Amino acid sequence: MPEVTAALVKELREKTGAGMMDCKRALGDSNGDIETAVDWLRKKGLSAAAKKAGRVAAEGLIGVATRDAAGALVEVNSETDFVARNEAFQRFVHTVAELAVVGSGELETLIRAAYPETGRSVEEELTHLIATIGENLVLRRSVRLSVGQGGVFSYVHNTLGPGLGKIGVLVALESGAPRAAFADLGRQLAMHVAAASPLYLDISSVPLAALERERGVLREQALASGKSGGIVDRMVEGRLRKFYEEFVLTEQIFVVDQETRIAKVVENAAKAAGAPITITGFARFALGEGIERNRSDFAAEVAAATQTKH
Repeated sequence: MPEVTAALVKELREKTGAGMMDCKRALGDSNGDIETAVDWLRKKGLSAAAKKAGRVAAEGLIGVATRDAAGALVEVNSETDFVARNEAFQRFVHTVAELAVVGSGELETLIRAAYPETGRSVEEELTHLIATIGENLVLRRSVRLSVGQGGVFSYVHNTLGPGLGKIGVLVALESGAPRAAFADLGRQLAMHVAAASPLYLDISSVPLAALERERGVLREQALASGKSGGIVDRMVEGRLRKFYEEFVLTEQIFVVDQETRIAKVVENAAKAAGAPITITGFARFALGEGIERNRSDFAAEVAAATQTKH
């Protein structure tokens, strides 16, 4: 059996809010696998925050750029929030987002693209900026959405400048209607995605593995309640509906009116526009999500500095 380390227990506690001993048992029964342990805790009803992401914030900026039928998001990370307010850094993020929207949006292609008026590539310009600013900077990720007919709309949260902020969203709408007929819808949907954080576009896009995993957890929960047979099946399907309403964009309740499903919002907008409107994709970048940052022990640092002086 793999060793259940204190670091693993700490990570699981931060991810679920469960108690230390429960986390140790979960990891022990799950061969040290974090995600399996999360499910173990959920099945036992011991996870206080099954949805909690456990992500550690990193600094920098999300850059957003749109060109009618296309849009792009980029994330550029820095060591401190101070750098995010640096004009040269902001200019770099803005420029890279513009390059992403006119290119393929793929990160490997983007870093090799020519950076305007420098004779350098994006990667070389980033290296130059690192030397100038004096902090480690990383062009971490990028994405591009486009439609054949329609528009790509954006929203930036915690804005530090035009197209720059801490959360960036793109929503792609396919439609033959005039852009003005669905522009407000596009912007509102982008704001919704920023607030509601959907994981999937529609029910058909939920990966089978994710769906089966959720069914397994829900079934164990239903069985643990003492129910059996057809009652369990009905409970699972009912709770699966809640899963869709929480994580699937078209099934979510619109944050603007707090009562209409997104699918119905789009249907109503299409009727008003006189032409079909389809959400073909969305993207949401939140600054630093998934990045593990070293947390320093201030007291230990002071003690070490004191010992060094002696």
